[in-house]
Amino acid sequence: MSKFLKLIAGTALASSLIAAPAMAEKMGLGRAALPEEVAAWDLDVAPDGTGLPVGSGDALVGEEVFAEACAICHGDFAEGVDNWPKLAGGADTLDHDDPLKTVGSYWPYLSTTWDYVNRSMPFGNAQSLTPDEVYAIVAYILYSNDLIEDDFVLSNETFLDVEMPNAGGFILDDRETSEAHFWKAEPCMADCKDTVEITMRAAVLDVTPDEEGAEKAAAPAAAEAAVVEEAAAPAEEAAPVVEEPVAVAAIDADLAKKGEKVFKKCKACHQVGEKAKNKTGPVLNGIINRNIASVDGFKYSKPMKALGEEGKTWTPEEMAAFLSKPKKYLKGTKMSFAGLKKEKDIAAVTEYLKTFQE
Repeated sequence: MSKFLKLIAGTALASSLIAAPAMAEKMGLGRAALPEEVAAWDLDVAPDGTGLPVGSGDALVGEEVFAEACAICHGDFAEGVDNWPKLAGGADTLDHDDPLKTVGSYWPYLSTTWDYVNRSMPFGNAQSLTPDEVYAIVAYILYSNDLIEDDFVLSNETFLDVEMPNAGGFILDDRETSEAHFWKAEPCMADCKDTVEITMRAAVLDVTPDEEGAEKAAAPAAAEAAVVEEAAAPAEEAAPVVEEPVAVAAIDADLAKKGEKVFKKCKACHQVGEKAKNKTGPVLNGIINRNIASVDGFKYSKPMKALGEEGKTWTPEEMAAFLSKPKKYLKGTKMSFAGLKKEKDIAAVTEYLKTFQE
């Protein structure tokens, strides 16, 4: 029996999972999962360390792996990039009006961190990390939260030596007692309020619009509807534009090889090559000297589409300006990447992209 079934043993869910093969056979649908298929999903790690594979890693090694696989979204120091989660900081803020919930300040079990990194990360390439790399990344996250020293070796043997600050900050879910009144046979119909009044407004979230706000919101909607109606009118068919192929300079093979390594920071969102598909970001085949925002099937941000409509192209110079600081280059871009800090990395990845010209 898998660790998951042991965990839920005796529950209705366990009974249904155990009975599933028999039901499938009776209904003539599917088949029982093979042992190796069950093992592939049996990755959960319990708070007491059950399920951890043999392995180890420290913060020094973790810093290198984190920079290559995680920093694109979570920052070089686990500080988060744009809307991607912060993994460090927030100590002693849980009693604040706007607490910062991170691995160090909020998560009660280190096993949750290990399991999530191992199961779901890095973004776009899940379960590609070795156990040693996962241990190293988790060690670096702990170090970034000042929970371990840089020479502490995190392993399956030392895992429980780490104390999480908020380990005692959660209570057991006792719904049968605390929420019993929700499923009583006879509902309580006494002492009901005569009226319901709004006593507070969600000002921080801005989810309680007033009449004035509703009127303001209606105005742009009406204007947009008018634009859509105008756009629906038939227009004269324009002559097709034939684009002249743009010559690309000879490839510097050594530089392109270095660029392939740099491109690992981009692979979470972009694909290149024969079978490349649009993901979080568009396919980058043939991007050098191509019109901006011109990949079929990809939904660009309005600012990016505007650049394309202006006729701008991804020249190496434009590419360098964008890759260094995407948000500064184009306000409103959907690109969450903070940017490449080194000019040599930008030159290398640009050279690498040249090898995928169509």
